[in-house]
Amino acid sequence: MALKNLEDLLGEDVSGRYVLVRSDLNVPLDGDKITDDGRVRAALPTLKRLAEAGAKVVVTAHLGRPKGEPDPKFSLAPVAAKLTELLGVDVPLAGDLVGESAKATVAGLHDGQVALLENVRFDARETSKVEAERQELAAELAALVPGGAFVSDGFGVVHRKQASVYEIARALPAYAGGLVLAEVDVLKKLTEDLARPYVVVLGGAKVSDKLGVIANLLTKVDRLLIGGGMAYTFLKAQGHEVGNSLLQEDQLDQVRGFLAEAEKRGVELILPVDVLAATGFAADAEFDVVDATAIPAGRMGLDIGPKSRELFAGKLADAATVFWNGPMGVFEFESFAGGTRAVAEALVKSDAFTVVGGGDSAAAVRQLGLPEDGFSHISTGGGASLEYLEGKELPGVAVLGEND
Repeated sequence: MALKNLEDLLGEDVSGRYVLVRSDLNVPLDGDKITDDGRVRAALPTLKRLAEAGAKVVVTAHLGRPKGEPDPKFSLAPVAAKLTELLGVDVPLAGDLVGESAKATVAGLHDGQVALLENVRFDARETSKVEAERQELAAELAALVPGGAFVSDGFGVVHRKQASVYEIARALPAYAGGLVLAEVDVLKKLTEDLARPYVVVLGGAKVSDKLGVIANLLTKVDRLLIGGGMAYTFLKAQGHEVGNSLLQEDQLDQVRGFLAEAEKRGVELILPVDVLAATGFAADAEFDVVDATAIPAGRMGLDIGPKSRELFAGKLADAATVFWNGPMGVFEFESFAGGTRAVAEALVKSDAFTVVGGGDSAAAVRQLGLPEDGFSHISTGGGASLEYLEGKELPGVAVLGEND
């Protein structure tokens, strides 16, 4: 499916024309301070190209999970300030989404200027399960930019049928932004004609978040490495005690099925062999390195241990293709960041095509100070990447293919 894209739009001469861009600017905040600006920086190339071509660029995005109404703690004000800093020109923030402030802000744009609308999720219609309500909001967004075009550049939201992602692409001439195109191209490399051995590293807290992707990957990968909180449900499914470690009892049967399926298909499913067993969930918690099959009662595993780090690095060493999603431990705590660092460093050293699957993995790479160019690709959309690898259609991409 060939998608109309940013190059096609720029070829039409956008000078003086409104272009509504859906970006993914859902950044982590500490108060009003952005703690990881990776998604803002990833949005810049498309915004810069449109502005340099003379378009009047109107950006829509979400932040956090407000309950369908304005909430100051989820305002995009810190993002507008960061865009102003990175673009080197003032990026005004409208005080609302489609109200009087938005209309005035958009009407006041000069050619080549960028403005940001307030959090799209301040309007309950954005995420409504009722299509007509989403269409109504999309129509109001389209009315803000008369004669305008739509550029979908927020890969982190293309797996959602939401007004500013899906319905708007039917309300305006729609194009894929450079970021979305790049992400889709990378995911195709992970699903079509991929180089082997193909190794996937999955971490993070919950098995239940990754049921579909594990089931699908077991039919495609050569090796599956499991770390993070989800590893303890796998260890328990093998009959081992996991103390107070994160455990999803209701997923044990499902996980036993995965273990059996991996064995049947000849997929190497690698679990930690040792862990850092801590006295509690805290940055300064005392811990011991223990065998993964002998976690003491009252202790919780907060990271994979040194032997596991060596094992995982060894299983990555000869890989030709690697996808990594999810940290190996509580990387936010320095004492429990070693496992995540070991996996990341193994990928940096690798000659493989390496993809970091967004979310906490991407945040960890930046927090740990590792070179972003040491990886073939760092995705901006963890959930979207996983759904694609699960074999699901991404509605926000599919709708772009409806354009003639």
